[in-house]
Amino acid sequence: MISDRPCRCLLALLVPLLLAGCMSTHDRLLDMDTSQVQLRSIQSRAFDTTDKERTMRAVIATLQDLGFMLDRADYTLGVVTASKGRADIYQLQAPATLRITVTVRPRGERQLLVRASAEYQRSPVTDPKPYQNFFNSLEKAMFLEAHQVD
Repeated sequence: MISDRPCRCLLALLVPLLLAGCMSTHDRLLDMDTSQVQLRSIQSRAFDTTDKERTMRAVIATLQDLGFMLDRADYTLGVVTASKGRADIYQLQAPATLRITVTVRPRGERQLLVRASAEYQRSPVTDPKPYQNFFNSLEKAMFLEAHQVD
């Protein structure tokens, strides 16, 4: 007769470990400190327009001007995702990928809120400079779009 006692002991040891692992992950997912709020503020900019289509076209044009390849665009959701890779000069490593997701959504009755969220090598970009460059280029593209300059 084979005893199931070793299996029960192993199960008794694994269940608490699995539950403890889940608890710490859950706690960390819900963390939000002030740096998250600051990051959101540098990632977002409001524009005085309600023309979502024109704004999304300007976002796409801006991303292409900055060297990104368009991965996906969804007008209904107001989401544009693009990426660009840069291989090292010796080709020893896989190309480093910069990925950006831009969302466009209404803000009140007279504005659209554009939020850009970038990640480099699967880590969020927290430096404000790339976002400032993106929004400066987007403002120029929206000006050109509004004045129908190609």
